[in-house]
Amino acid sequence: MDGAPLRTTQGSSVLEAALSFGICIPHLCHMKNLTDIGVCRLCIVEVVRGNRSSITTSCTLEAEEGMEILAHSDEILRLRKNVAELLVAEAPNSRAIQDIAARCGVKTVRYPFHNADCILCGRCVRVCSELWQAEALGFVGRGKERHVALPFNTRPEYCKKCWSCVDNCPMTIKPCEGSMDDGEEYFCGKCASQLSTTDKMPDSCVWCKLGEGFHCTRWN
Repeated sequence: MDGAPLRTTQGSSVLEAALSFGICIPHLCHMKNLTDIGVCRLCIVEVVRGNRSSITTSCTLEAEEGMEILAHSDEILRLRKNVAELLVAEAPNSRAIQDIAARCGVKTVRYPFHNADCILCGRCVRVCSELWQAEALGFVGRGKERHVALPFNTRPEYCKKCWSCVDNCPMTIKPCEGSMDDGEEYFCGKCASQLSTTDKMPDSCVWCKLGEGFHCTRWN
């Protein structure tokens, strides 16, 4: 990966292999021990095969012997930064998203703000169905109509009320200065100063406050 040899266990994803070596690949929808769905697109990497390369999500890419991965090429950094910028524009009232955007190098947001309360990362759905095996939440609809909902919009009796859906939602952590009203959204960027220690090693994770309470660093 990026020229460094990595060894990992069979069945591991490229993202898991990178994180186990302290290589920072930003991610949002990934949760340890849960099925990866690759919807946030932040963890994209470049897979090199001969003279050709392809771009895919590292959380859904199984590590194989002899793989050559570029996780921080100029093209990947550009695309990842754009994805992070789009996420901030979609949901600026999430400190987790704001912090990850800072880690990805976002300085300003060129897209219109929407102030959505859900980015369809699926963390709540997967922790409910796979960890607690309650299946009290699910995706409903398609395209622009897709959203997370309870069955018939009513909390079922089999909901265990563990509130893991809330605890693992990136939208539950508000920006440091509080919620932004419609028409007043902006990119904070104040946490970017905490990344100064990585200026000479941008692919490495550091112990910082980015995403505090959400575990956006390599430990999640």
